[in-house]
Amino acid sequence: MSAQGTPDVAGRTAGEAKATPKGAWTVTFLLFLFMVVNFADKIVVGLAGVPIMTDLKLDAEQFGLLGSSFFFLFSISAIVVGFIVNKVPTRWVLLTLAVIWALAQFPMVGTVSFTTLLICRIVLGAGEGPAFSVAAHAIYKWFPDEKRTLPTAILSQGSAFGVILAVPALNWVIVNHSWHYAFGALGVVGLLWVCAWLTFGKEGPLEDTQVLAVTEPKIPYVQLLTSRTFLGCVVATFGAYWALSLGLTWFTPFIVKGLGFSQSQAGYVSILPWVFGATVVILTGWVSQVMMARGYTTRISRGVLGSVPLIIGGLILAMMAHVQGAGLQIALLVVGSGLCGAIYVVCPPMLGEFTPASQRGAVIAIYGALYTLSGIIAPSVMGAVIQRAGNMVDGYLTGFTINAVVMVGSGVIGLLLLWPNTEKARLSRGAAPQAAALKGAVSPT
Repeated sequence: MSAQGTPDVAGRTAGEAKATPKGAWTVTFLLFLFMVVNFADKIVVGLAGVPIMTDLKLDAEQFGLLGSSFFFLFSISAIVVGFIVNKVPTRWVLLTLAVIWALAQFPMVGTVSFTTLLICRIVLGAGEGPAFSVAAHAIYKWFPDEKRTLPTAILSQGSAFGVILAVPALNWVIVNHSWHYAFGALGVVGLLWVCAWLTFGKEGPLEDTQVLAVTEPKIPYVQLLTSRTFLGCVVATFGAYWALSLGLTWFTPFIVKGLGFSQSQAGYVSILPWVFGATVVILTGWVSQVMMARGYTTRISRGVLGSVPLIIGGLILAMMAHVQGAGLQIALLVVGSGLCGAIYVVCPPMLGEFTPASQRGAVIAIYGALYTLSGIIAPSVMGAVIQRAGNMVDGYLTGFTINAVVMVGSGVIGLLLLWPNTEKARLSRGAAPQAAALKGAVSPT
């Protein structure tokens, strides 16, 4: 235990000198709601998948393209906005993003073509691409490093609760009215969040981005982005997001068309992976902070803790094609995909651990831009596999097997590469001479 505890003791003591500011949990709750809206916006196309395909006469490949279109500008937007929040207060960036989300929903209220729906999803994706990275960067201005895992878990919970809360409500609108009105309802909810953020949203007091941009020593981006922990985070989360993007686009159609449930029944079944995933996320955040408090390095309390569930989840998901019965297949899909949530909790704090605060927004955004590329690939791959399969159910099961292979492979790579504690020491050695020179340059003596 002493070998594990040594690297973190000094950092933990330094962090405890910073008390959590008043208002930190209020902002955390607002950003949790921000992510609730974010994922409600994402899930609506998958939830209304069968009515959309019926009304617009789409085949599986076209619907797969629609699911992928959300991510066409997702990564580019995330990178651009990531550099912006290095210098611009996150309060205003978050507000702008939320306004874009709301406005992108309203065109779908009326009669729309496939092209209009496609364009609106691309615009929405551009607005939502930076969401999690900017929100995480904003939260880290309220909490010192050793207290960041739990708020990150709560932020990540927004994805689960966005689905858990939105699916029954939106599905009721879809079944009793129309899928068009489900989009309109999300636009109204987005505008309500904008009003709440204007009233209560604030910038964190622990870090002044503009001051840090001038005074803080920098680490070259090429070193940060080629560090093994950064690469490990990207690869591991790529596999997790493959499962998430399939869940957003294809889970409900699989329940309806593959397993024979009605649209109403599918609405309730569709929330199960997110309920389980929510439990995994909160448990990971709590366990991680307990482990750190007991002296474990962040290699163990973040890196290993996030990677191992991803591997186990992939192995569970791989069993789907080899069992019979809708109930058992749903159970394996729920548990296998739900375990992915652990990696989202630990990666942003690991990146924040060794990235200077004035560069953190860009680094977390680039991380997000890279791993979400699987959101472009996965729905289209599933659509192509289903289209070419001799039997629809076989096509779905083959697609989920591909997902399992991606999860296991990415989890193993993450397990090998995630060493944030030694990364911090290595990169800090290069930044130390720069810090000394900078201090001498600004010293009045």
